[in-house]
Amino acid sequence: MTQEPGKRGIMASLRSNFLAGLAVIAPGVLTLWFVWNVITWIDGLVLPLIPKRLVPDTALGLNFPGAGVILFVIFTLVMGYFTKGLIGRKLVEWGERIVEAMPVIRSIYNAVKQIADTILSRQAPSFDRACLVQYPRPGIWATAFISTTTRGEIGDRLGENGEMISIFLPTTPNPTSGFLLFVPRADVIELDMSVEDAAKLVISAGLVYPDSRKPRRAPALSQTSPANPLSPDH
Repeated sequence: MTQEPGKRGIMASLRSNFLAGLAVIAPGVLTLWFVWNVITWIDGLVLPLIPKRLVPDTALGLNFPGAGVILFVIFTLVMGYFTKGLIGRKLVEWGERIVEAMPVIRSIYNAVKQIADTILSRQAPSFDRACLVQYPRPGIWATAFISTTTRGEIGDRLGENGEMISIFLPTTPNPTSGFLLFVPRADVIELDMSVEDAAKLVISAGLVYPDSRKPRRAPALSQTSPANPLSPDH
């Protein structure tokens, strides 16, 4: 039994309206859900560590979400102010010397400290710009981020290939993992789009494209290169 054209039109209209409304509501709802879960997670971590008489619902008779976040921010500000002084720096150095004497904890602490310093430092290095690079073989292009000009021993060893740059090739849809590649600058096409727009492109798996800008002329790639550093054979 075939469906009448009028009913099909009504169902298509309802479906279109529902999807349009969902596109408007979903970002806000998901944002609120994420913020709420972060707040409750921090509350669950911080409040059990606070003496019962100092917890807001006991001291003030108020029970509200976010109390742990407020206490955590206050504690962090106090610690930041304290560690700027001579006594605070000495205590931090003393604590780090104790941690350095613990084999397993030392490795975990140093890794976490390095990550935190990189993410939170105001002078933390950032990607220079987005680019295209041939990966995993010539003829296939991937979006990557230019980090720096390759220096040190690696730059010296690869100097015969011309100017080398260090690029980060992220994975989709999780751009926090990926590959560090050392590529000749001549084999890279720099993009005019911002790093943020390129990250959106990677995270969306190619569904979200930034607005086109003035195209950049692609560099001529040598077809007779003796060795392609991105080739699977190398």
